[in-house]
Amino acid sequence: MSAAPTARTLIPSWLSVPADANELVAGVWPVSAERDAQGVLAVGGVAATELQERFGTPLYVLDENEVRTHARRTLEAFRAAATQHGVQARVYYAGKALLCTEVVRWVTEEGLAVDVCSGGELAVALAAGADPARLGFHGNNKSVAELERAVEIGIGSIVLDSWNELDRLARIVAGRPQPQAVLVRVNSGVHAETHDFLATAHEDQKFGFPLEDAAAVVARIREIPELLFTGLHCHIGSQIFGTAGFEESAARLVEVHAGLRAGGEVPVLNLGGGFGIAYTSVDDPTPIEQLAAGIAAAVARECSARGIPMPHLAFEPGRAIVGQAGITLYEVGTTKQVSAGEGVERRYVSVDGGMNDNVRPALYGAQYTARIASRTSTADPALVRVVGKHCESGDIVVDADYLPGDVRPGDLLAVPATGAYCFSLASNYNYLTRPPLVAVCDGRARVIVRGETIDDLLARDIGADSAARPEHTERADMPALTQRSESK
Repeated sequence: MSAAPTARTLIPSWLSVPADANELVAGVWPVSAERDAQGVLAVGGVAATELQERFGTPLYVLDENEVRTHARRTLEAFRAAATQHGVQARVYYAGKALLCTEVVRWVTEEGLAVDVCSGGELAVALAAGADPARLGFHGNNKSVAELERAVEIGIGSIVLDSWNELDRLARIVAGRPQPQAVLVRVNSGVHAETHDFLATAHEDQKFGFPLEDAAAVVARIREIPELLFTGLHCHIGSQIFGTAGFEESAARLVEVHAGLRAGGEVPVLNLGGGFGIAYTSVDDPTPIEQLAAGIAAAVARECSARGIPMPHLAFEPGRAIVGQAGITLYEVGTTKQVSAGEGVERRYVSVDGGMNDNVRPALYGAQYTARIASRTSTADPALVRVVGKHCESGDIVVDADYLPGDVRPGDLLAVPATGAYCFSLASNYNYLTRPPLVAVCDGRARVIVRGETIDDLLARDIGADSAARPEHTERADMPALTQRSESK
């Protein structure tokens, strides 16, 4: 796994000069990604140059078949692993990775439930027609209004995160004829081997109850007739490779789970998600079948050691479903050759987006790669840093990679593995508009979330007089500001 650096290095230790700077590394790109005879990249059967012409850049592109394939494969893997031990498994899609109505429809049609963590995400899932009984509601600070709405629509489960939230929910459900199912989120103390901001099960953070408080929390829930305790929940982090962390967390959770059975049934154990994907050529994510089998076997082993039946299992992958399915397209605006020191020459390649459409590199040093998408090149590979157009030195899209040395203004650049947490974390920093999200499938492309325009931004500014806006803000030569929304 590519480590998140504490400081940028001139050339990361994992990065090597490629034999071919045009190559699309398998496992990082969507399976459908390929180049034609001229070197033009296509995804989902649609050429990148066509996507640029129709929708402008920057542009989020999501391969529908890839999302569906990952959803189906993940569900099958966990169901098969659970069946091996005589129990069932439910897989929730973690909506925070990328949520819109179409994605909700895709994953639910493939059999997944959906995990939301805000009133807005809940509204999107409901607008997509998701069954409320197959929704789970997360979050460390759910408001009264959010909890009331969740209970009102008959949400499948609410994951309790604090004593305050338990008291809040108890007041909301008081007197209701149907009990509300809840899980209790606990911190197992297992630290994911990832960036501190991605590790969510250590003690010094905002999520969940300390493991030693679980018994008291569950005892209080069981005193409330309108609440139904269904199990423990734990999420150890994100972008995790291997099963070791999950297995250790499962051991600690099963120990608590066993003690809770003395007071009543505990039918479910939810072990969260966080399964990693490949962002670079050196990333080697664990196949989902291996993860599922290893985690289920660990739970079965711990239950057997304590002489208790194995609970049903639940999981919440997000990145593993949509991450590889997405690419982002940019147009190169300027290039600049600099001396980086220590005899290293680096070319800065500036694109028409940046940290407003992918903040992950700035937020926690996430690593990405890039390729020219509009042509092929025989030029020797050159060390590059792909940067955005924001007024921030940390506005980095790709920290270090090799592109053909003739990369130039006007080239179309593609960054793979951007399906997760790019669209979701997008902002209007420097008053850039958020790009559209386009789905590709079997040679067709369509907008599933339209891009913003300058008018959209000004519409929220109470002091802006629309009559005084200059006409040139809608010029046709400003595609980044006036994203086209053709949906043929």
